Amino acid sequence: MSGQFRRLRALAVVVALTVTAPVALTTTAAQARPSAGPNAVITWDIHAQTAIYEVARQAPTTTVRSFAIVQGAVYDAVNAIAGTPYEPYLIAPRSRPGDSTPAAVATAAYRVLLWLFPGQADSLRAQYHDSLVAIPDGRSKRGGIAVGEASAAAMIDARRDDGAFSDATWPVGTAPGQWRPTPPGFLQIGAWFATLEPFVIRPGDYRTPGPPALRSAAYARDLNEVKALGSATSTVRTPDQTQAATWWDDPRLVEWSIIRRLATTHRLSTLQTARMFAMVDVSAADALITCYKEKKFWRFWRPVTAIPLADTDGNPATHADPAWTPLRITAPSAEYPSGHACLTSAITTGLRKFYGRDDVSFSAYSADSGTTRHYDSLSQAMAELVEARIWAGVHYRRASEDGKRLGAVVAHDVLDHAFGRRDH
Repeated sequence: MSGQFRRLRALAVVVALTVTAPVALTTTAAQARPSAGPNAVITWDIHAQTAIYEVARQAPTTTVRSFAIVQGAVYDAVNAIAGTPYEPYLIAPRSRPGDSTPAAVATAAYRVLLWLFPGQADSLRAQYHDSLVAIPDGRSKRGGIAVGEASAAAMIDARRDDGAFSDATWPVGTAPGQWRPTPPGFLQIGAWFATLEPFVIRPGDYRTPGPPALRSAAYARDLNEVKALGSATSTVRTPDQTQAATWWDDPRLVEWSIIRRLATTHRLSTLQTARMFAMVDVSAADALITCYKEKKFWRFWRPVTAIPLADTDGNPATHADPAWTPLRITAPSAEYPSGHACLTSAITTGLRKFYGRDDVSFSAYSADSGTTRHYDSLSQAMAELVEARIWAGVHYRRASEDGKRLGAVVAHDVLDHAFGRRDH
């Protein structure tokens, strides 16, 4: 293991030990109270999900960029009207006391979503109209709109040429251990995320130790584990494990619902909600960019490729099964490290940082599994996600464990540089 990753692992351990202890919210956050009426940040996060996934059907990786762009702009608008108690992400637009926060949220989100999805102009305009018509006309409304316009303009300018949707491709190999397109679609997509402009940190500063050598005992253990537990026809995976694998693999990411549920059950103010969403979504984006950069570097083969070809890997402890298929469809990206582990680790790290503790309970529903699952802590959820990627048959254990560590370290560094309390 490289010295740098040992340092990152040590840092992750320190972070885990320090943030799990209960920490009081800052005075401003503790005194903040939810405003009367619906929380505009939650309302427009739901509108964002409709545009990003329900209509545009963006892939899970692509949605992460879109949510970060929307919530970064919303955060800057809300933070400015609140008097800029926290460091702006990009801008602190001029505002006046009494400017309408709901108008600012609606405008920031609407303008960014319209830029991202011009083909949805009619539906987005209708949602925006419904939000504004509920706000009395006057100086407050006009001021809020102006703040939202400025925040959206700054975000659009920052992300206009960020490298999204480039024609980058994954390196394809034919030697044992090298990634190649996977069934059923044998697609070559999503590699552009590895070179996407980050939101806060520099992805090149982070490195992982890499997958185990093909002839090692560790590789044999990992392959044989996913071969047994992750098979579509596994007889050793329990019904609850099957449910969990499906629940976590829902392309309508359960993480979206979890974040909104937490904001609602904890009765967060508009400012608290905007800050929490931005902390989580921006951290997740940078963690995934870093993760994809590592995927492209290691270009490791997926179980759906490796298990049928196990007689070519040079390891006497692995045996080929040409008919093996995973429980869930394999994503069209290299295996190591696990993108979902990076993503969920960044999200749980952001939530732990925001709430100051690990014992945050929540539930969420998955349409894919048709079930609701409950967790008593962020670490409990993260631990199950690591297992669920194995149960789904799409990742080896090393990829999920290292993805978990990488996501936590990146999120910690993002939040060391952004969204903190402002020094006055």
